[in-house]
Amino acid sequence: MAMDTGVGQALDAQVALVLAGDGVAPLEALVGQLMNPGNEQRGQAEQLFNHLKQHHADALVMKMIHALQVSQQLEVRAMVAILLRKLITKDDVSLWPQLAPASQTAVKGQLLLCLQREQEKSISKKLCDTVAELAAGILEEGLWPELLPFMFQCVSSDSMRLRESALLMFAQLAQYVGPQLRTYLPTLHNVFQQNLSAQTSGDVRIAALRATTNFVQTLETAQERERFQDLLPGMLQTLSLALNNHEEATAQEALEMFIEVAGAEPRFLRRQLGEVVGNMLQIAEAEELEEGTRHLAVEFLITLAEARERAPGMMRKLPQYTSRLFAALMKMLLDIEDDPQWYVADTEDEDNGETADYEVGQECLDRLAISLGGNTVLPVASQILPSFVNDADWKKRHAALITLAQIAEGCAKVMIKSLDSVVGMILNSFRDSHPRVRWAAINAIGQLSTDLGPDLQQNYHQQVLPALVNAMDDFQNPRVQAHAAAAVLNFSESCTPEILTPYLDGVISKLLVLLQNGKRMVQEGALTALASVADSAQAHFQKYYNAVMPYLKTILIGANDKQNRMLRAKSMECISLVGMAVGKDKFRDDAKQVMEVLMTLQGAQMEDDDPTISYMLQAWARLCKCLGQEFLPYMSVVMPPLLRSAQLKPDVTITDADSDDEGNDSDDDSVETITIGDKKIGIRTSVLEEKATACNMLCCYADELKEGFYPWIDQVAPILVPLLKFYFHEEVRKAAVSAMPELLRSGKLAVEKGQATGRAETYVKQLADYIIPPLVEALHKEPETEICSSMLDSLNECIQIAGPLLDANQIKSMVEQFKQVITASVTRKRERAERTQTEDFDAEEGELLEEENEQEEEVFEQVGECLGSLIKTFKTAFLPYFEELIPYIKPMLGKERTPDERRVAICVFDDVAEQCGDAAIKYYSLFLPSLLEACNDASADVRQASVYGIGVCAEFGGDAFKPLVGDALARLNATISQPTSRSTENIMATDNAVSALGKICEHQRDSIDGSTVVPAWLGCLPLKGDLVEAKIVHEQLCKMVERWAMSFHRIYMRTERCVIPQYLPTCYDHP
Repeated sequence: MAMDTGVGQALDAQVALVLAGDGVAPLEALVGQLMNPGNEQRGQAEQLFNHLKQHHADALVMKMIHALQVSQQLEVRAMVAILLRKLITKDDVSLWPQLAPASQTAVKGQLLLCLQREQEKSISKKLCDTVAELAAGILEEGLWPELLPFMFQCVSSDSMRLRESALLMFAQLAQYVGPQLRTYLPTLHNVFQQNLSAQTSGDVRIAALRATTNFVQTLETAQERERFQDLLPGMLQTLSLALNNHEEATAQEALEMFIEVAGAEPRFLRRQLGEVVGNMLQIAEAEELEEGTRHLAVEFLITLAEARERAPGMMRKLPQYTSRLFAALMKMLLDIEDDPQWYVADTEDEDNGETADYEVGQECLDRLAISLGGNTVLPVASQILPSFVNDADWKKRHAALITLAQIAEGCAKVMIKSLDSVVGMILNSFRDSHPRVRWAAINAIGQLSTDLGPDLQQNYHQQVLPALVNAMDDFQNPRVQAHAAAAVLNFSESCTPEILTPYLDGVISKLLVLLQNGKRMVQEGALTALASVADSAQAHFQKYYNAVMPYLKTILIGANDKQNRMLRAKSMECISLVGMAVGKDKFRDDAKQVMEVLMTLQGAQMEDDDPTISYMLQAWARLCKCLGQEFLPYMSVVMPPLLRSAQLKPDVTITDADSDDEGNDSDDDSVETITIGDKKIGIRTSVLEEKATACNMLCCYADELKEGFYPWIDQVAPILVPLLKFYFHEEVRKAAVSAMPELLRSGKLAVEKGQATGRAETYVKQLADYIIPPLVEALHKEPETEICSSMLDSLNECIQIAGPLLDANQIKSMVEQFKQVITASVTRKRERAERTQTEDFDAEEGELLEEENEQEEEVFEQVGECLGSLIKTFKTAFLPYFEELIPYIKPMLGKERTPDERRVAICVFDDVAEQCGDAAIKYYSLFLPSLLEACNDASADVRQASVYGIGVCAEFGGDAFKPLVGDALARLNATISQPTSRSTENIMATDNAVSALGKICEHQRDSIDGSTVVPAWLGCLPLKGDLVEAKIVHEQLCKMVERWAMSFHRIYMRTERCVIPQYLPTCYDHP
């Protein structure tokens, strides 16, 4: 205790020394120690500093302000500015609210005074950061009224230093105080214009550019943007002056600001778009400039093309833009050296000879094609590529083939129409004299196989597969061999067994040669190709199993040193895919030996970067799929590491976006960096990928093993349920979403089959309560439409599994989420529709919007499926919720809505009418007029849903349907009798119309002329399209014959031919 007292007294003495008097030397010493590289000294200083923060906040902050004013040590003043910013704005718990009001007032005043007096530029900038970040938190509440007048005073000052400081603060505060500055728009316009002029200093101009670009991004209306568009010449002049003065660092800073505007508010550039783009193209083409400058100009041009949501089609209409940019990007691809190391590389990933120019050109060609589309890009490519591919310079031939591979995805829809010339060009290059050109040709075929499949596979397999097999003979160039094997993988992924089988002898024999004689890189490629071929060939691979499996097992067992880790990992992948292809009966004996090896490996210590871990997780899951319930004994070995991987925490670092210290991850390819607001977030993707793989495998085991997975549910559910909101990685969320119904099904089956000892239906209820509410809640926050659709799909399965175990609160929360999902989807579609009204909208953009809207249709479809399941489960008990949803469903019947929306709305009503009987009659007046009108809808799917609903209402509507019988008969007759009613597209709607007609005959007899309607119905039989309806209708006919035999006899004895005797044999033969 005495020692603690002594330590406390010493600490008090240090505190008194730092805070006492007017001097700042003790504080300077403390700050110096905080910067000390030695752990011990720095640790002691941090302890004292933290004590001062916690117990003497006011005094510490005021002493730091004083040090900013009087300390002569630049390094200390700079560090104090940083520490002060973190203390009052960025600390885990900011000290600002803890400061006394008098201290807060003093800090605000003294900070502005420091800004006026500070002569050192770097420290001024740090003070601007501190003022701006403090103001961001308090200005909107009116707690710093002196600041804006101070900033306007400084920005008009004769001092360039003060102007720059004020502009830097305007830039940082734009997003926070933009709305408050609306009344100052004319003043701000003049301020920005004056400070962008050539008469100011370069530092002021770049600060003015930053302020202008940031403020422009806050403007909400076209009128406001119009007011500021005449600043563009000054903004461009700032960039030009920097380039003319050879200040490329400043020019790059300016370009980054233009890129921000291009991404966030491209419409601001519209009036002077030609001039802006022309300047940027000149920069991109200027070989005398630094590559960093040229790359930023290219990034600006690509960003403009990608800004579809705000300026759809704008760039496609700009003359020369696409052709000049495309040519510049292809020229970048020529910056490649024939590095000897490329030929002896150990892995395909080694990019020897490829420069930064080459990489930027490659990436941006891909982005340009995706954003502008094939109708715009392919004509330009067609003009340039032939001359390149026939040039004597290998670099040009190489560039042409790389370009084809890069633009294939974005141009797929158009390229597919001219595949003859494209494939011919590529295959001719398989015989090129230069190995790197041959490699590029193989690369192009591989990429086109992915992007243009399965069309390419169906139409060109006779040319492509033999060419790839021949390319594997290039033993002088292992990289060409390995890439040919990789292209076989790409080709076979979209290949049917029927197409692939005739080539299997040649392909597999060649891959086995590579497996025995090639370099490790070639062997890895051969393994991957074999795996893909087996996966595509399925049972056809059995013929080759005995020849292939021994080689695979030899590699699995023998490739156990560090340099062969990937080879061993790929052998696992190949063995497991071959096993799945040939089936467990063929694979069973080898599977046991393979799993023994995997168990041994699993028990071994592995390095974090060992690819074996991820490959083994996937191999185990495939073995489970192959062996089914026979895999259960291995689960105790498989699950522990899988659970560990699924629980990996994301490796995330968060730094200031403007931080000079980028950490050690800036050049790490495994770290993905994104900037959100003023924060830079670094995420190690390798960790997330392993986590996603593990989560997918857990879902796979639950799906495959069903009740056999029961012992693991209690461990897996608490891991996966929180991951429904894991926003760091989409694949993790997708896996968690897919797993929810599988876990619930596994638990329910285990109870039903007596495998959940001591647990009954209450356990299933508890599990449903644990899984379903979080899934429903996640719907509301899910940012991706595709995943939202998957969530609804999983929710529908959960509804079907849980059934009556769902309680009223859960149903209510689901219904609320359905309302929000429908509203959000309608809003997104409306926003897209508004984009069609913009002046630049074109057909290409229309196609892209159509693709986006297709995802929305899937959302509506899944909402309809969920509602159908709820209606079928709870019947009339669900009607109060249905009534809440009517304002959301009824508008979907409008003619302006898409066929899919109309169909979904009709199907929901059909379910209500069918499942709720008399209780649903009160809704007939709301929905039946739309159903009758939809009988003649242009969409066959809408017609099918509507005529089915009419049949249901005829069956259950009783007297309520009688007034509508005449109209219904006319509509049904029109559907049935149209000339194309029996076509493939229309047959389902027609058969459902016939079924509805039969229901009217049976249930509305008193309202029809049986002597004409019944024969008309019978004349449509038998049904052969919709087999479900066919069975119902044929059984209905039999019952009607039995019930009303005499009536049928009287009707048909008076007709020219007796239909029923001729028909009945067909009926009974029919499903």
